[in-house]
Amino acid sequence: MKVLMINSVSGYGSTGSICVDIALELERQRHECYIAYGQVSRGYGKEFKIGNWLENHLHNIGSRLLGKQGYFTHRGTKKLVQFIENYNPDVIHLHNLHGNYLNLEIIFKYLKEIQKPIVWTLHDCWAFTGNCAYYSTVNCEKWQTACNNCPQIHAYPPSLFLDQTNIMFNDKIELYRYIKNMTIVAVSNWLKGEVEKSILKDKKIMSIYNWIDHDVFKESILQGNLYGINKNKHVILGVSAGWNASSIKFQDFIKLSQMLSDDMQLVLVGKLDRGTSIPSNIIHIPYVESKSELAKLYTIADTYVHLSMEDTFGLVIAEAMSCGTPVVVYDSTACPEIVGENCGYTANPRDVEDVYNKIKLIKKAGKDFYRNSCRQHVIENYDKNSNINSIINVYKSVMNYDY
Repeated sequence: MKVLMINSVSGYGSTGSICVDIALELERQRHECYIAYGQVSRGYGKEFKIGNWLENHLHNIGSRLLGKQGYFTHRGTKKLVQFIENYNPDVIHLHNLHGNYLNLEIIFKYLKEIQKPIVWTLHDCWAFTGNCAYYSTVNCEKWQTACNNCPQIHAYPPSLFLDQTNIMFNDKIELYRYIKNMTIVAVSNWLKGEVEKSILKDKKIMSIYNWIDHDVFKESILQGNLYGINKNKHVILGVSAGWNASSIKFQDFIKLSQMLSDDMQLVLVGKLDRGTSIPSNIIHIPYVESKSELAKLYTIADTYVHLSMEDTFGLVIAEAMSCGTPVVVYDSTACPEIVGENCGYTANPRDVEDVYNKIKLIKKAGKDFYRNSCRQHVIENYDKNSNINSIINVYKSVMNYDY
């Protein structure tokens, strides 16, 4: 079996790591795999770069100025088409197609011509909206009928001036219409439910959770003074790739820091955007890429708090639980779904006082009360080997599709 994956990145970030995890397991099972990517690679090996830096940069400018994502980068996408012709995969596995690197019209017209089996893992909602990757915070449901007058045209992928969401929404309907053998894989049951209400509802839709390498994300032996964190206090941890002063989750963490008692310590991990500052009572740790180092931070934490309103899975939630740490999340999108029984609590969205009360419940019961349940829930639901093989079984099933 020959598989081609297409994603914005390879081996970088959550989606890039997922692609490489699948590729390595395919190789282990004596199948073949290539990853076609648009932006960043961490050197998987069998890769095809879509476009060059200049093309990607021009695509980004075009997207921002003209308000359309996926309408540029002709040359790079045409070369991708030629690569697919030569490689002749049995299955094409799509991931994130947004990210200023791919021309949607060219690639989908080609997929219509060849009618290869298509598996499309949705890591966010962009595939079925007029442009946005998430819509929950603005309570927008236009994507169920027809996008227009977008309430967040400046959100990712941003448009500086023009609202082209109605055009992009209708274009997606036409581009998807003639792809006969397309299977949609949602990374949570919540996302699956959203897809079933969308322009992709006529496709085969299933959910397969993302996965955790629980041999890496496990309770670690802590030695010395880790980042100056006082282990005698109840340590509350928050992790993000970056923190922006205007984001909901950052603002709510600041509010939370003002409520904490003296025997609690808030620790935030992630890069600070320019102009964003952290109060002195919060320990800030820049972006931590090492998984083993992250596991140490999850281990030292008594409570992991996740204040995002928009998650299709919530990888860091599962990572924390894999290290035996109970969690508190907002009751929004897929976050509550990821939290197993006796693994923590959900709080009312944007209700920081409710978050604090749930932290106090964990503090009162003690981390040991939740530890085994957290770990077991991850092993049973987010196991790396089991869930990757579920993806590979989808490949095998779509190859038997009767045209």
